[in-house]
Amino acid sequence: MQFKDYYTILGVEPSAGDAEMKTAYRRLARKYHPDVSKEAGAEDKFKAVNEAYEALRDPEKRKAYDQLRAQGYRPGEEFRPPPDFGRGGGGQGYDYEEVFGRDGANGGFSDFFEGLFGQRAQRAGGASAPRGPQPRGDSRAKVSVPLQAVFDGGQVRLGLNGRQLDVRVPKGVKPGQVIRLGGQGQGGGNLLLEIEYAAHPHFEVDGRNIIHVLPVTPWQAALGATVSVPTLGGSVDLKIPPDSEAGRKLRLRGRGLPGTTPGDQIVELEVTAPRAANEEQREAYRDLAKAFGESSG
Repeated sequence: MQFKDYYTILGVEPSAGDAEMKTAYRRLARKYHPDVSKEAGAEDKFKAVNEAYEALRDPEKRKAYDQLRAQGYRPGEEFRPPPDFGRGGGGQGYDYEEVFGRDGANGGFSDFFEGLFGQRAQRAGGASAPRGPQPRGDSRAKVSVPLQAVFDGGQVRLGLNGRQLDVRVPKGVKPGQVIRLGGQGQGGGNLLLEIEYAAHPHFEVDGRNIIHVLPVTPWQAALGATVSVPTLGGSVDLKIPPDSEAGRKLRLRGRGLPGTTPGDQIVELEVTAPRAANEEQREAYRDLAKAFGESSG
């Protein structure tokens, strides 16, 4: 199988902190989102960015991935993990099927980690070797639930280790809550699914609140404007007050996640200057520079 460098995909250093990786993910997700990007191969790039961020934002997944990366593999290089791969100082190896999952809906890990699972199964005695009866008992697993499903509630199909599960997700379910699926665990026991939120290209979560970074032009920020803003409940019009600065936060009440007291959506303004596409627009920027007492070069 071929190695993937998730740090390179996100454009960050291996020492990057959570905030830096989150910023890189948001920028790339906006750039390659299939609904807005016209670039060739944007959908594949969007999936790759999501896959990389899903791996690196989780401390357990990142630790396991860093162990693999430390072997010195390069992107696209064929490799085979050593027999003791994933084992720490105590001799206890990671179960990659549990840590990463097989299905794209539960982490999005394509053939890269599917190959690892195959190696692990082969070392255990053959990928097609029968397992035999398993003792009955409760099984636990984490599942990443799309943020839209958390907002809407209802029946959702989730992938878990190659299985497709139809799960009824309560509206506004919180991270760490457990959903019990009777009879779907090991040996006919219960399957206990611990909820976590899947990464979203446009929204972040802060408790019940939703955070959205909204790009606006300098003139929208300076003069004020009414713009369309996406929310989990659909687009709404937002009035930007005049003389707004980058980083200003505006509140859409009740537009966050459902709950006894619904959360709000916090819209953070990000002032971005459009690229001048012609001489007329460049001249407009020169006039702007003069108006603010700066040299246009």
